[in-house]
Amino acid sequence: MTKLSLLLTSLALVLAFAPAATAQRNKAPKNDPASCEYCAGDPERMAPAGIVSHGGFEFGRTDTAAVDEQLGNCDIRWIETEHFEIGFAGPPYSVSGKEKKGLIAELEELNKVLPEVSPKTKILDPWLRAHMYAARCEAVYAKFLDTFGLEQSQFPDGKTQWNGRGDYWGEGPHVGQKGKFEVLIVPGEGDLVTFLKEQFGLHTKVTNRWNVIDRDSITVTIHLRQADLTKDISLHAHVAFNLAHNLLDGLQHYNYDTPIWIHEGLAHNFGRAVSPKHNSFDSGEGSAGVRSKKEKWQPEVVKMIKSGKAPRMAELIQIKSYADLTLDQHFATWSMVKFLIEEHQEAFAKLNLDLHGRLMADGTLDSENLPQVHRDSMKEHFGWSYQDFDKAWQDWALGIVPEKEDLPIPGQ
Repeated sequence: MTKLSLLLTSLALVLAFAPAATAQRNKAPKNDPASCEYCAGDPERMAPAGIVSHGGFEFGRTDTAAVDEQLGNCDIRWIETEHFEIGFAGPPYSVSGKEKKGLIAELEELNKVLPEVSPKTKILDPWLRAHMYAARCEAVYAKFLDTFGLEQSQFPDGKTQWNGRGDYWGEGPHVGQKGKFEVLIVPGEGDLVTFLKEQFGLHTKVTNRWNVIDRDSITVTIHLRQADLTKDISLHAHVAFNLAHNLLDGLQHYNYDTPIWIHEGLAHNFGRAVSPKHNSFDSGEGSAGVRSKKEKWQPEVVKMIKSGKAPRMAELIQIKSYADLTLDQHFATWSMVKFLIEEHQEAFAKLNLDLHGRLMADGTLDSENLPQVHRDSMKEHFGWSYQDFDKAWQDWALGIVPEKEDLPIPGQ
């Protein structure tokens, strides 16, 4: 056989097998880690970005493979970090001119650990968005620790059981939870309904937070067709809002519910730190709850204080359901928590640690009489009665700095 014949034969074989090879590649799912152009699922490339894996891992009450099958129409990009397991099934996102500045700064940070990320990109593809949410979730976690003056080393490793001696910090390394915090972002209402019904037997059509007791993990499920969550900044703020709730629930382990006013106020502070234009509000099961498109909340707080209609701590501590919160109370809880974080951060942290992880002498849970614990803790760490708190907060909100002798000095 001549060289020309050999060449033609080889070319024919290549052409014959090319369609088969292409078809084989196309059979790989879109969420195959190898298709991620930023790390290709390579542990050595993922490690600098703090990525543990691109799946599979346990998720909800099953695992990522089961969720992929359950939500067959969604291409879920799975991504796992030190404290989070995330599924992102959103579409590519076109960056507008108004968003460009903030996103460039964020992408520049990501570029330091994932060199394939271009800070100037105009399209955020699904894999890039998954990596961005991995970084965003860990940023919320770090902010949470900082807010409460906590160190990661304070929490147990999750492998040994508390022996009843020393302070109780929970059951695992994720602010006290054994399981990592979970986030699932899906395209539409139907996807969310299917997931929640199959996994937890829930019947809800909006964002849902759930304690997965079997795995000691707390999850949040979000769909993009609610409110304005198709906008990246709005989704980012919504995720931060809900993670603040879940992290506070998980602090020293989720054993019981703690005061709603602190929860909602903290969540508003975390969400509004991302964007004050895109606010989230909690509601009860089957309740639409309150909504507001107001961006500036401080004038609303001042208005209700001057009118004598500002909520009082004595009434806020009695609220049992998010559905019971009025719009004014949303504004107030945001402002109150902002006041405590900015002016009395250490005392605020101690208040929350008193409320969480309470155990009786025999090691059983102690969720009894939390309102009294709250009152006593506020007196101990701030030196305030509820009336003292109301005055201190209102003066701060109105821009009045009280004389030192007007109120007891916190901690004394």
